[in-house]
Amino acid sequence: MSSPIPPRYKTKNWPAYNEALKQRGSLTFWFDPDMTWVPPPTGKRGRQPQYSDAAIQTCLTMKVLFGMALRQTTGFVESLLRLVGLDWSVPDFSTLSRRQETLAVSIPYRDSQGPLNLLIPSRALLRNTLPGSGQHRHQGGGRRRVARPQAWWHKAPAMAQDPHRCR
Repeated sequence: MSSPIPPRYKTKNWPAYNEALKQRGSLTFWFDPDMTWVPPPTGKRGRQPQYSDAAIQTCLTMKVLFGMALRQTTGFVESLLRLVGLDWSVPDFSTLSRRQETLAVSIPYRDSQGPLNLLIPSRALLRNTLPGSGQHRHQGGGRRRVARPQAWWHKAPAMAQDPHRCR
């Protein structure tokens, strides 16, 4: 018995399709010009900090988001600030390295009044979490592999929706 032929889809509105693909790659950053990039004097003896905690946290956020090294991060943030037109100096990699150890990061928590809708596709869970999944003979599973603990929470795509933001 032969397998069924999958349906073919034709793109009929190429300009809209091209715009949708371009929007997928769109990346927008907002920098508030009123942000305190240089902190006020602490009133303590010794050298005053040159960059605020918000400046350090901004740089470290870019580092984590894009998986860059500290030196790459300084160049990236410097080019972003230049594109935006802000004449701020960027902390060097050694400052970022030193300050990230003592930086107190506060992530704001907003309590939800209702349920949180979480969507996890079941095929993604099955494909990524079952032992031996994705290693069938036709997928090249004959190689010997080192057993590693699987982090299923890493691999399963999920979407969360706050019902209060959809109004």
